Amino acid sequence: MIPIEITGISKKFGQTQALQDISFSIEAGELFGLIGPDGAGKSTLFNVLVTLIQPDEGTAKIQGYDLITDYKKIRHIIGYLPGRFSLYGSLSCQENLEFFAKLYGESIKKNYKLIAPIWEQLRPFKNRKASALSGGMKQKLALCCALVHKPAILFLDEPTTGVDPVSRRELWDILTLLKEENITVLVSTSYMEEAMLCTRIGLLQFGKLLGSNTPKQIQNNYKGFIFAVYTDANYQLLQHLQDFKEVQDFYAAGQQLNVVLNDLSEEPLLHSYLETLPVKIKNIEQINPTIEDCFIQLMKIKKNE
Repeated sequence: MIPIEITGISKKFGQTQALQDISFSIEAGELFGLIGPDGAGKSTLFNVLVTLIQPDEGTAKIQGYDLITDYKKIRHIIGYLPGRFSLYGSLSCQENLEFFAKLYGESIKKNYKLIAPIWEQLRPFKNRKASALSGGMKQKLALCCALVHKPAILFLDEPTTGVDPVSRRELWDILTLLKEENITVLVSTSYMEEAMLCTRIGLLQFGKLLGSNTPKQIQNNYKGFIFAVYTDANYQLLQHLQDFKEVQDFYAAGQQLNVVLNDLSEEPLLHSYLETLPVKIKNIEQINPTIEDCFIQLMKIKKNE
């Protein structure tokens, strides 16, 4: 059985097309990442899949159950961690965990092995109110509550937003371990580097799915060759690169400018052109495309279709 099957899902809010003809499937035990910036449609798709809102068009099956007619069954077999903290702030960590276990007719003891790596970090604070926890601890508690009934599928909507780097790393380590329990995980994030930790990813922008594959394959499918150009005059160089006819694309990437060429034979032309400019170039090096580079390219290709 395929845990998640999505076919032609579309959703509008007024005149805003939040989702447009989304189709993909997720295999059992996968850690599938939905990658995209804020406003891409990630949370809307999650709200559809966890049966909080209905799509305008399309269908989906969760663990074989129909999204519309079997929504009560779906809610019983999934775990959901929404983008904002949604536990009971006036209850302690222990009380929140007990509440969610009873909600699903389970006991903490039955599935304790599953949550033990997370709960042991929370144990010293088990009597502290959830509202008094740090951002990272809140997410760990929310994850415990989402896992306490051992769901077949776990939905995590941007779980690391606003979380410190150490807690982010710990959370992803936990998600990787869930594969051993054969729990299928769908996680969304706007952090491109987290994409490399997923078995497969889907790139989402403006409510459209730009592509779906393993992170490595998406990088291998990149068209062109990227050269990182380092200078103290990024803005001026961006203006000059508009006159370099051989360039496929160019854009700022942190402290550098990425220049994309169609063919490696054009590299000498790039060096020659840069030497003619009234801009001091510190260094030029060819680099491998990151997921962010691939996302930028796919976004521009879809825009021009």
